[in-house]
Amino acid sequence: MHFVLEQVLTGLSIGSILLLVALGLSIIYGTIGVINLAHGEFIMLGAYAAWALKTYAGLSLLPALLAIFLGLGLFGWLLERFLLRRLYRRPLDTILATWGVGVVLQQLVRLTAGGDLRYVELPPSMASSVSIFGVEIAAYRIFIFVVAAVLFLISWSIMYRTTFGLKLRAVVQDRNVASCFGINADRIYSLSFAYGAALAGLAGAIISPLKSVSPEMGTNYVVDAFMVVVFGGVQSLFGTVISAFALGEVTGVIAFLQNDTIAKAMVLIVIMSVIRFRPQGLFVAKVRA
Repeated sequence: MHFVLEQVLTGLSIGSILLLVALGLSIIYGTIGVINLAHGEFIMLGAYAAWALKTYAGLSLLPALLAIFLGLGLFGWLLERFLLRRLYRRPLDTILATWGVGVVLQQLVRLTAGGDLRYVELPPSMASSVSIFGVEIAAYRIFIFVVAAVLFLISWSIMYRTTFGLKLRAVVQDRNVASCFGINADRIYSLSFAYGAALAGLAGAIISPLKSVSPEMGTNYVVDAFMVVVFGGVQSLFGTVISAFALGEVTGVIAFLQNDTIAKAMVLIVIMSVIRFRPQGLFVAKVRA
């Protein structure tokens, strides 16, 4: 029983990190339809922002989260407004543009902050561990789980309990008809992309104490994020949550029995097998025709 509980908690920890890195992409990819290959670099920028604010401004991680959220949101808004807005009806160009943005961001960070690994200090108040039914788990991982749950609830509430979410879903279903009813689709897209970018930056800052911060760190995260979003269903926030924690549990068990590399490979095989027979993912957002 102790072993089972330990694996469940490990899977929840991995799943909460996957949900953090995938939630922003789910907003952007699922609602706007942009395959944002720069999503990993948004995560990387959030991690570097946490490091820079601590190093040069003396601001610890927790107080810096709001500034990072707003800063990445502004960056995402500018990127959508001045670049991506002109490419929405050209999906291949959008892919190439976001890939190019990611490359440029990596090089800019390498030129300004250097290519050496950087480290973000764990908040002292969360450096201890907590015992849950006899299983020791780091307090900071519990914090990540709580933050991931809160961010999902906020995102779901925005999507399904606000006027903005109603307008967004109308634009997703039929942009032309929505525009006929006076909905400013360009404004909806800008705010959605900004929110998704802000979530990605926040995810990067939160996971930075657990991982080394480097210009290339976003590459692995963008792969994980796409796996979670596609596996769960592109337009389903609920599917993203189920997918993240399901993949987290599977990864945790396989990594315990074998190693992390085999776990990653097995998860990828499972995802490809599911998509082969269910290309729309596990969950499909239902809309009225």
